[in-house]
Formats: sequence, structure tokens, C-alpha cells
Amino acid sequence: MSAVRPLRVLVVDDHPMFRFGLSAVLASSPEITVVGEASGGGMGVELAAALRPDVVVMDLNMPDLGGVEATRRVVAEHPGARVLVLTMFDDDDSVFAAMRAGALGYLLKASQPQQIVRAVRAVSEGEAIFSPAIAGRLLAYFGAPAQPRPETFPELTSREREVLRLMAGGEGNGAIARGLVLSPKTVRNHVSNILRKLHVADRAEAVARAREAGMGQR
Repeated sequence: MSAVRPLRVLVVDDHPMFRFGLSAVLASSPEITVVGEASGGGMGVELAAALRPDVVVMDLNMPDLGGVEATRRVVAEHPGARVLVLTMFDDDDSVFAAMRAGALGYLLKASQPQQIVRAVRAVSEGEAIFSPAIAGRLLAYFGAPAQPRPETFPELTSREREVLRLMAGGEGNGAIARGLVLSPKTVRNHVSNILRKLHVADRAEAVARAREAGMGQR
């Protein structure tokens, strides 16, 4: 009888120590072979194309290309690959954005090593899997009567959310000013308020957070 082929797994995370530790945990299972590691979403998409893994373990918050967009590209280009999100973010916006992008599982980085190994196996078989707290919230969300979802980034005004959505879509200040019929100075003020309210260091970080929440997706 021929031996069962180990699952081929690609790890995508921008933190070297966590990536190393996760790869070691996965490689300790005889059922799993770590075929590659990527330090960002863009590299993850490229390696998924080159290595054709069975499962991609994907972080969400990465500087070059966020995990949501990277997941969307991997799933679109390689339908046979399953994506398991492994992240620190457990907010509803991140969870739903990852699910819309095609992720089949969603675990937190605080999960026990054996939970992660089991999740990789389950996802490889097409089973949706979530950490207990997230699964409970999903059941509550889908089991509750339909209600309007809370606005993304409620700390922002409706105009600031509109500006942030355009920023996430790749628009510069000039294009935003023209599209919203605002003065360039007003747009700059809105951008400054967005950075301050979201507690981010710069525009790129604000855009990354917005995209992780599903803003700016076409």
C-alpha cells in the first residue's frame, strides 16, 4: 500500500521568529511538510504559484500586501489551495473580510500548537474551522435576527470613512478632493484626523487597516 502524501503547507507571516516557530510546529507533524515561507503577502502569492501548496497559513496584517488581498489572489489563481488565517485580530471586520476573500479557517495566534496542526488538516479536507470564540460569535451573528451591522471604524465621521475608503482604493488626495468636491486642504485635514483617530503612524498603515476591514475592494 502506498504511503499517504504529506500535506504541503506554505507559511506567510512577516514576523521572522513567529514564522520560524510556526514552521517548526507544523513540521513536527509527520502528516505535514512545510514547503516554503513568505515574509509578506506579495511573496506569499508568488510562492503559492510556484510551490502549489495544499494549505496556505496566512497572517493578516503585513506591510506589503495584506492577508485579505493575498488570500483573495491565492484562492482566485489556485482554487485547489486552502487558506487558513492565523492572526492576532479577532474583530468582526477582519473575520468577515477574510471569509469574503475565501479563507476556509480563522485561528488566533494564541491557539495551542496542536489546535493549529488540527486546523491545517481540517482545512486541507475542505472543512471550515474557527477558534472557539470566533465560532461562537459567528453562530450568534448568523442566528440572530437581521440587524444593520455596525459601521466600520465607528470612531470616524461618515465623511472620514468615505475618505478612508477612497484612500484604501488607491486614490491620492487630489483625486479624493475632486471626487468629493472638497478643497485639498479639507482632504488633508480629514486624512490627519483619520490617522489620529485610528492611532496609526502614517497613511500606509491607515490604508492597510482599511483594506484588512474590507474597504477599497473592487
